[in-house]
Amino acid sequence: MRKILMVLFIFAFSLASTGMLIAQNNKEDAKFQKALEDYLDTLWKFYPTQATMAGFHEYDDKLENFSNRNVSKQYEKLDELNESLVVEIDKTQLSPEVQIEYEMIVDGLSLELLQHESLIPWEYDPLFYNKILFNCVRPLMTGDFSNPEDRAKNAVKRLNEIPKFLNDVMKNLKTPPQISTETAIQQFPAVMNFYQNEMPQLIQQAAASQREDLQKKLADVIPALNEYQAYLNNDLLPKSTGNFRLLTAHVKMARMSFQNLTPLQQIAEIATADINNIRREMALICISFYKIMDPKFNVESPPSNLSEEQVRDIIISHVLDKLKVFHPTKDDFMQALKASQQEVKEFIQEKELLNNLPDTELNMEEMPEIYRTGNRFRLKRPAVYDDSRQFTLQIAPLDEDLSDEDIQAILEEHNDFILPFFTARNIYPGSFVPAYLSLENASMTQKLYPNRALLQGWPIFAEEMMALNGIGNYDLRYRLHQLKMKLKAAIDFILDLQIHQGSMTQEQAVNYMTRVGFQSKAEAEKNWNRIVLMPLEAAYPYVGYRAMLDMEENYKQIKGDSYNQKEFLEKLLSYGPIPLRVLREKIK
Repeated sequence: MRKILMVLFIFAFSLASTGMLIAQNNKEDAKFQKALEDYLDTLWKFYPTQATMAGFHEYDDKLENFSNRNVSKQYEKLDELNESLVVEIDKTQLSPEVQIEYEMIVDGLSLELLQHESLIPWEYDPLFYNKILFNCVRPLMTGDFSNPEDRAKNAVKRLNEIPKFLNDVMKNLKTPPQISTETAIQQFPAVMNFYQNEMPQLIQQAAASQREDLQKKLADVIPALNEYQAYLNNDLLPKSTGNFRLLTAHVKMARMSFQNLTPLQQIAEIATADINNIRREMALICISFYKIMDPKFNVESPPSNLSEEQVRDIIISHVLDKLKVFHPTKDDFMQALKASQQEVKEFIQEKELLNNLPDTELNMEEMPEIYRTGNRFRLKRPAVYDDSRQFTLQIAPLDEDLSDEDIQAILEEHNDFILPFFTARNIYPGSFVPAYLSLENASMTQKLYPNRALLQGWPIFAEEMMALNGIGNYDLRYRLHQLKMKLKAAIDFILDLQIHQGSMTQEQAVNYMTRVGFQSKAEAEKNWNRIVLMPLEAAYPYVGYRAMLDMEENYKQIKGDSYNQKEFLEKLLSYGPIPLRVLREKIK
């Protein structure tokens, strides 16, 4: 009887303890939820244009205010929020899933603080303003949220604020990097085109009672935009002497954005080893082709004055040059991408490489000029507050300002043998499939700060699966070009570090991409611009891919003979786009 009573006592005590723990969790979870709401409101109030695009419409009648007073006020508020998260909330008492949310918000808030402390885009990035000008009115005039009358009224209020906004911008901007100002100048005609040509047409579609106000405010905006455009060319460009390198800020950005525990230097060492190994495999594939493609020397006894690396460069470059002639024409390029997408999709389905593929089509449209900074593809996900499953892939056309020679080089870069893997990386499955699947039940935090390394590294994993499962009927020319794509991801990571944390010049970077990565000069120069203007963007794919390989190895050890790659990929996305450091533990 005594034993029974003791067991009942222990059971009752356990229940009481569990209840107390749940109550404590609920209390801490509630505190975090309140802090999250405060943070989001602070964020959207400071960035009302971004809020509108995210689907949060409380500040649709406001325009950004980057006066010194408002910026300082925002920094103080962020600092207070950061302190309340760290000091007032006991992370250990949060429920497990909320702990993940907590870490993601701490990283996101830290990135916002970094904007104020080191990056300061409102003082050193004219591109930052271009995007606000391009997007502040457009969604109000073209969106389908709320009612048209309210959206038009808010558009009038934002139009009314633009002249003052531009006046403040001209006071704010100091000495941005030359490349930022030059790119802003190149982009600005797209901004002008919206207000001068598209906006009048949109006004005609508005209610008759609101057209007069819209037209009147637009008439005040056009001269202000013209004045600002002249300022960019005549005033800002001459004083654009700032340093584009982020240095220590880049290290902090990488830590908070990659959401990984592996040190950057360790990833760089792995990337360097990968580059050497990939190039060796490419050379092995090329040797048999080289022998029948008008060889410059005997492979078995190459010239003694050439190093092993130089011999490898010559063999691979020679074979790639012979194969690049098989490519689509400029007029057929977009159609070739669509045909390649269908081919890749059918191959994945036929070989059953992936489970639970999206049952919705990926919309495709031309990329607005304002986003053509360096990427040819931009996946437009549903807004943060939007529960729809509509994804749109925006594709940039071949640059009209490029010479015929450069366009030819780009077409050769996208030849028939690389196109399936280029498609798999950028179009389908691309980031679309992992984003669609991982965001299906994602929280607000995960939608706001998704694990971009995972979403962009996942396609590299998929394209490798395609190559190893025989796309192109195991033709080694396809494998060669898939390796070239993989090589580019590792090189991009190294370049992102060397350019922003080091002192690599444009000439050195372009030479590295063309010699080590076998890229055309036109593509290399475009990639330089992307890395300089969009820090970390080029590094995400490799970081995510390497993390996936590590997690796969862990999963294999757990599963043993029952390991299934499709199951691994499905499980990887089932947790949502959470940080790599957390995802690793989940997989374990």
